[in-house]
Amino acid sequence: MQVSVIIPVYNRRQTLPRALESVIAQLHPAAEIIVVDDGSEDGTAQMVRQQYPDVQLIEQPNKGVSAARNAGIRAAKYGWIALLDSDDEWLPQKLSRILQAHEKQPDLLLWHSDEIWVRNGTRVNPMNKHAKQGGNIFKHCLPLCVISPSAAVIHRKVFSEIGWFDEALPACEDYDYWLRFCHRYEVGYIEQPLIRKYGGHADQLSRKHWGMDRFRIHALDKLLQQKTITPTQRELACQMLIKKTGILLKGARKHQNQSIIEQFEPLLQQYGNSSC
Repeated sequence: MQVSVIIPVYNRRQTLPRALESVIAQLHPAAEIIVVDDGSEDGTAQMVRQQYPDVQLIEQPNKGVSAARNAGIRAAKYGWIALLDSDDEWLPQKLSRILQAHEKQPDLLLWHSDEIWVRNGTRVNPMNKHAKQGGNIFKHCLPLCVISPSAAVIHRKVFSEIGWFDEALPACEDYDYWLRFCHRYEVGYIEQPLIRKYGGHADQLSRKHWGMDRFRIHALDKLLQQKTITPTQRELACQMLIKKTGILLKGARKHQNQSIIEQFEPLLQQYGNSSC
């Protein structure tokens, strides 16, 4: 298993070295490391060039995390793509454990693992709704994102079969991608923490964008247009879209947010009046 590591980054000069060092320290070395600087203004690119000359650096104007990931994936040379966010880190056995698991189940196209959460410098325990698992997890993916990008290692042929990360989504692009993957394929899962996820900082997308379910609803609507979705999956996705849209509209009416009402009320009527 030869792995290309893709790290998108925007103005995270302070945390990117931690991510890079965690890749360099892998017991099973990555074949290449690609950092995609998405228009940083804090000297991130200069730091990479000076301190990590062996890392492939791609620079582009600020287009968002999906465009940065896609640019890195397109540039990757090897058969497996490992994603890592610039504020997270891998544990040293991350790639070696995935290699061992892959040798036992070589037909699986995506692997992920359990993880350690650190928020504002303190380890925290995820809630049950964030529990990780493998196999046919489509139903589990509907409420919220259940695969962390930093944990995912994906065979490159997946991108030619189901497409790229959606560059029109400013957030929840991972939720959208896992829905597209999991309605077609099984997921490999290692029940061992192999990454540390860091939260609580001000530049997280979940803090930048209010009403994150707006983007999940868009992803569900897209999914329901897929010809590959089964009738059972369609029913489950439709129910989740109606639920999320109803909650979003309730809040919009309470706060008199007319633009949200005008945007999402027709969608609720469309799916609420149909049999999905």
